[in-house]
Amino acid sequence: MTNMAGMLRVTLQTATQTKTLPSDADFERWVGAALAGRRDSAELAIRIVDEGEGARLNNRYRHKDYPTNVLSFPAQLPAGVTSELLGDLVICAPVVEREAAEQGKRLEAHWAHLTIHGTLHLLGYDHEDTAQAADMESLETAILAGMGYPDPYSI
Repeated sequence: MTNMAGMLRVTLQTATQTKTLPSDADFERWVGAALAGRRDSAELAIRIVDEGEGARLNNRYRHKDYPTNVLSFPAQLPAGVTSELLGDLVICAPVVEREAAEQGKRLEAHWAHLTIHGTLHLLGYDHEDTAQAADMESLETAILAGMGYPDPYSI
Protein backbone atom coordinates (compact mmCIF):
# COMPACT_ATOMS: atom_id res chain seq x y z
CA MET A 1 0.00 0.00 0.00
CA THR A 2 1.21 3.50 -0.76
CA ASN A 3 0.23 6.79 0.80
CA MET A 4 1.36 9.44 -1.66
CA ALA A 5 0.72 12.35 0.71
CA GLY A 6 3.48 11.13 3.04
CA MET A 7 5.34 8.93 0.56
CA LEU A 8 4.75 5.94 2.78
CA ARG A 9 4.95 2.50 1.25
CA VAL A 10 4.05 -0.47 3.43
CA THR A 11 4.14 -3.91 1.84
CA LEU A 12 2.19 -6.56 3.74
CA GLN A 13 2.97 -10.26 3.53
CA THR A 14 0.54 -12.64 5.19
CA ALA A 15 1.97 -16.04 6.14
CA THR A 16 -0.42 -16.99 8.93
CA GLN A 17 -3.48 -19.14 9.45
CA THR A 18 -4.96 -16.40 11.64
CA LYS A 19 -8.16 -15.27 9.98
CA THR A 20 -8.79 -11.93 11.65
CA LEU A 21 -6.01 -9.45 10.95
CA PRO A 22 -5.91 -5.67 10.90
CA SER A 23 -6.58 -4.05 7.54
CA ASP A 24 -3.89 -2.67 5.26
CA ALA A 25 -5.16 0.81 6.15
CA ASP A 26 -4.71 0.06 9.87
CA PHE A 27 -1.06 -0.91 9.39
CA GLU A 28 -0.43 2.14 7.24
CA ARG A 29 -2.05 4.42 9.85
CA TRP A 30 0.01 2.93 12.69
CA VAL A 31 3.30 3.09 10.77
CA GLY A 32 2.47 6.65 9.70
CA ALA A 33 1.87 7.67 13.30
CA ALA A 34 5.25 6.25 14.35
CA LEU A 35 6.97 8.12 11.52
CA ALA A 36 5.16 11.44 12.07
CA GLY A 37 7.67 14.17 12.82
CA ARG A 38 10.53 11.68 12.56
CA ARG A 39 10.65 10.85 8.89
CA ASP A 40 8.81 12.30 5.88
CA SER A 41 8.82 9.20 3.73
CA ALA A 42 9.62 5.55 4.16
CA GLU A 43 9.29 2.09 2.71
CA LEU A 44 9.01 -1.06 4.79
CA ALA A 45 7.60 -4.56 4.71
CA ILE A 46 5.49 -6.16 7.41
CA ARG A 47 5.28 -9.95 7.40
CA ILE A 48 2.57 -11.53 9.54
CA VAL A 49 3.58 -15.04 10.55
CA ASP A 50 2.53 -18.02 12.67
CA GLU A 51 4.46 -19.36 15.64
CA GLY A 52 6.68 -21.76 13.68
CA GLU A 53 8.20 -19.07 11.50
CA GLY A 54 8.27 -16.61 14.39
CA ALA A 55 10.24 -19.09 16.54
CA ARG A 56 12.68 -19.90 13.72
CA LEU A 57 13.42 -16.22 13.08
CA ASN A 58 13.71 -15.38 16.78
CA ASN A 59 16.11 -18.30 17.23
CA ARG A 60 18.20 -17.41 14.20
CA TYR A 61 18.54 -13.70 14.87
CA ARG A 62 18.17 -13.41 18.67
CA HIS A 63 19.16 -16.93 19.77
CA LYS A 64 15.88 -17.32 21.66
CA ASP A 65 13.98 -20.52 21.01
CA TYR A 66 10.39 -19.27 21.08
CA PRO A 67 8.17 -17.04 18.97
CA THR A 68 8.10 -13.38 19.97
CA ASN A 69 5.53 -10.73 19.19
CA VAL A 70 7.54 -8.48 16.84
CA LEU A 71 10.98 -8.61 15.26
CA SER A 72 12.53 -5.59 13.57
CA PHE A 73 15.13 -5.83 10.83
CA PRO A 74 16.48 -2.35 9.97
CA ALA A 75 17.75 -1.92 6.42
CA GLN A 76 21.52 -2.15 6.25
CA LEU A 77 22.53 0.12 3.41
CA PRO A 78 26.09 0.63 2.19
CA ALA A 79 27.78 3.84 3.29
CA GLY A 80 26.77 6.76 1.11
CA VAL A 81 23.60 5.11 -0.18
CA THR A 82 20.40 6.94 0.61
CA SER A 83 17.04 5.26 0.40
CA GLU A 84 13.54 5.47 1.78
CA LEU A 85 13.90 1.82 2.84
CA LEU A 86 13.56 1.42 6.61
CA GLY A 87 13.58 -2.36 6.79
CA ASP A 88 11.21 -5.17 7.71
CA LEU A 89 8.93 -6.08 10.59
CA VAL A 90 7.85 -9.63 11.39
CA ILE A 91 4.79 -9.86 13.63
CA CYS A 92 3.62 -13.21 15.01
CA ALA A 93 -0.20 -13.14 14.92
CA PRO A 94 -0.85 -15.95 17.44
CA VAL A 95 1.51 -14.32 19.97
CA VAL A 96 -0.22 -10.95 19.51
CA GLU A 97 -3.62 -12.57 20.10
CA ARG A 98 -2.44 -14.52 23.14
CA GLU A 99 -0.74 -11.51 24.75
CA ALA A 100 -3.77 -9.28 24.21
CA ALA A 101 -6.01 -11.87 25.89
CA GLU A 102 -3.59 -12.50 28.78
CA GLN A 103 -3.07 -8.77 29.39
CA GLY A 104 -6.75 -7.83 29.02
CA LYS A 105 -6.04 -5.52 26.07
CA ARG A 106 -8.19 -4.85 23.03
CA LEU A 107 -6.67 -6.82 20.17
CA GLU A 108 -6.61 -3.79 17.86
CA ALA A 109 -4.76 -1.73 20.48
CA HIS A 110 -2.12 -4.45 20.88
CA TRP A 111 -1.61 -4.72 17.10
CA ALA A 112 -1.24 -0.92 16.98
CA HIS A 113 1.28 -0.94 19.83
CA LEU A 114 3.46 -3.67 18.36
CA THR A 115 3.42 -2.11 14.89
CA ILE A 116 4.45 1.26 16.33
CA HIS A 117 7.03 -0.40 18.60
CA GLY A 118 8.61 -2.24 15.67
CA THR A 119 8.59 0.85 13.46
CA LEU A 120 10.36 2.85 16.16
CA HIS A 121 13.04 0.13 16.27
CA LEU A 122 13.49 0.58 12.51
CA LEU A 123 14.01 4.29 13.17
CA GLY A 124 16.80 3.48 15.64
CA TYR A 125 14.97 3.60 18.96
CA ASP A 126 15.83 0.86 21.43
CA HIS A 127 15.23 -0.29 24.99
CA GLU A 128 18.51 -1.96 25.91
CA ASP A 129 18.93 0.03 29.11
CA THR A 130 16.56 1.66 31.59
CA ALA A 131 16.87 5.17 30.17
CA GLN A 132 16.30 4.02 26.58
CA ALA A 133 13.35 1.89 27.67
CA ALA A 134 11.74 4.80 29.51
CA ASP A 135 12.19 7.09 26.48
CA MET A 136 10.84 4.54 24.03
CA GLU A 137 7.88 3.58 26.23
CA SER A 138 7.00 7.24 26.74
CA LEU A 139 7.12 7.86 22.99
CA GLU A 140 5.00 4.78 22.23
CA THR A 141 2.45 5.79 24.86
CA ALA A 142 2.20 9.32 23.43
CA ILE A 143 1.78 8.09 19.84
CA LEU A 144 -0.88 5.59 20.89
CA ALA A 145 -2.71 8.18 23.02
CA GLY A 146 -2.79 10.50 20.00
CA MET A 147 -4.63 7.75 18.15
CA GLY A 148 -7.07 7.11 20.99
CA TYR A 149 -5.44 3.96 22.37
CA PRO A 150 -4.72 3.41 26.08
CA ASP A 151 -1.26 3.26 27.64
CA PRO A 152 0.05 -0.22 26.68
CA TYR A 153 2.28 -0.35 29.76
CA SER A 154 -0.43 0.14 32.37
CA ILE A 155 -1.60 -3.42 32.89
